[in-house]
Amino acid sequence: MRDADDPRPLAVAAEALYLINLMLAPGLAFAVLAWLWWRRRASAHPVARVHLEQAFRVSLVGGALIFTTLLIGAIGGFRGPGVWVVVILYFTVVHSSLILLGVVGLVKAINREAWRYPLIG
Repeated sequence: MRDADDPRPLAVAAEALYLINLMLAPGLAFAVLAWLWWRRRASAHPVARVHLEQAFRVSLVGGALIFTTLLIGAIGGFRGPGVWVVVILYFTVVHSSLILLGVVGLVKAINREAWRYPLIG
């Protein structure tokens, strides 16, 4: 039996959608997360609200950070090998860091604990 005040389903859904947005279905998962945030942000349990807010905000910031990869390439010119080294390293570090933080957030959601993403949360 599920408790009506259990924050776990919404919190886990938010964190899972964040990870799906990063790894499997970018854009589509973000649209579902944005819709979920819009519909449930005011009525959610406080723990679920924290996860929902964090997942939505970090998706926006993470998207901007990943988009910066294109900006770096455009500024440096895509023809130089040095630019490609910087672009690939930047993308790898940022993307893998966002995934790692998302997994920590998912574990916190499963354990019904609040979670703030460091630096960007």
